[in-house]
Amino acid sequence: MSDTVWWKSGTVYQIYPRSFQDSNGDGVGDLRGITARLDYLAWLGVDAIWISPFYTSPMADFGYDVSDYCDVDPLYGTLDDFDALVAEAHRRKLRVILDFVPNHTSIAHPWFSESRASRENPKRDWYIWRDPTPDGGPPNNWVSNFGGPAWSRDETTGQYYYHAFLREQPDLNWRNPAVREAMHDVLRFWLARGVDGFRVDVIWHLIKDEGFRDNPLNPAFVPDLPEINRFDQIYSCDRPEVFDVVAGMRSVLREFGERVLIGEIYLPIERLVAYYGEDLAGADLPFNFQLLSTPWQAESVAALVEEYEAALPEGGWPNWVLGNHDRPRIVDRVGEAQARVAAMLLLTLRGTPTLYYGDEIGLGNVQIPSDRAQDPWERNEPGHGRDPERTPMQWEDAPHAGFSTGEPWLPLSADCARRNVDEMRDSSGSILTLHRRLLHLRRDHAALSVGSYRTVSSPAELAHDLLIYERSEGSETVRVVLNFGDQERQHALPDGTRWKVLLSSRSGRSGAVEIGDLSIGPSEGLILTPLEAN
Repeated sequence: MSDTVWWKSGTVYQIYPRSFQDSNGDGVGDLRGITARLDYLAWLGVDAIWISPFYTSPMADFGYDVSDYCDVDPLYGTLDDFDALVAEAHRRKLRVILDFVPNHTSIAHPWFSESRASRENPKRDWYIWRDPTPDGGPPNNWVSNFGGPAWSRDETTGQYYYHAFLREQPDLNWRNPAVREAMHDVLRFWLARGVDGFRVDVIWHLIKDEGFRDNPLNPAFVPDLPEINRFDQIYSCDRPEVFDVVAGMRSVLREFGERVLIGEIYLPIERLVAYYGEDLAGADLPFNFQLLSTPWQAESVAALVEEYEAALPEGGWPNWVLGNHDRPRIVDRVGEAQARVAAMLLLTLRGTPTLYYGDEIGLGNVQIPSDRAQDPWERNEPGHGRDPERTPMQWEDAPHAGFSTGEPWLPLSADCARRNVDEMRDSSGSILTLHRRLLHLRRDHAALSVGSYRTVSSPAELAHDLLIYERSEGSETVRVVLNFGDQERQHALPDGTRWKVLLSSRSGRSGAVEIGDLSIGPSEGLILTPLEAN
């Protein structure tokens, strides 16, 4: 394991900075708040923190509209606060990964101010401008990911500019070498300050079709889906030229040693794996979001794992995600009992897992009153907003759950008095304790952190809700048994073998020795190791 790079053996923990910890009472989390909670993260057992954007921004999309890539928005603190955070994280052996937002800037960015000033401005081609159609309409049928048209007309020059998201987020033109170099310099700015890598926002969007052809209609579209699903986005994103852009970013990171490049990519597996790049010169970890949409059944998950493992390029390292700031919480999707099984799945599959803040305490989606909705997507397309999964972290049974001394920017869960870190950290049966034990097991057992993967379930077991697989490294083998159903099931252990339970998703079963048929309770997960190996 000593030869394994840190981002392969470790676990990444995503922090949405507005919602993690507020240090000054304004109701919004900040960098000093994150620093104050680093001891918790070290105790929990994660290896790296990924921090969503904190750059200078008008906050039209809460930091994903950047007006200065090389500074900290005063809402979150200062560059000195950031430097202190990195130093304190590294002192605790925690890596720091930043969110890089290269597809678009804020409309308030100085680059865009210059670009829109005139058609002759030197930065005109830094963004995507097109003439209207003969009837004065937008250049093509592309729509925004947040609903509505993806083109806005600028009266100063009479052309339309393209924005894949809000009109306040104009897309950069990554076909322009000057844009690439400027953004590479942004990466270097933060790498020089000690960051350990980047998660790149919507990396598959960076190059658009050179001819700006209309996207075809999606035959599977139904009216309750977001408008972006009306068309197949084959010309507005995932273009073949994008791989050169990704390789360029990767080369910048390698100037600074072993840093990690993670790409946000919502694509089918066969397209996702292309982002590893030729000879693995692309993203180290093209984010694998397949678990977010796969039916929560043993057969479906087993088939997904097999398909993904088979599709990986030679030497490509897998990764898994169960939640993030854009998708509903795992508890809401599968229920509290299965959330424990989900935690065991995430933290025992082969590859680098990403854990979303709050999932370790079983935090679910929080109902947001309409008068407190914050997400611009919710305002554009009601019912599709992301506020429910972005609510503040709950630390203790105290005013505002210890998140802030002021009114939080989003409400807390109704059960925050009991669903918080302080209430759960000393409880042997809590979901927080389960996460901590899983994370520390990964560190203690090379088979779980870097070992190979092999499905063990028989077809009959899969049909009866049991997903069983083994992880192996050297002479060590660990068997994982997950019950996706609400009935007790039996697993026949190999004849003549004796096994020790390293961990159960239910408290009180760790350490028991099982011989022959193994009973797995409803919504239970078990991690076993051959008794002779201990």
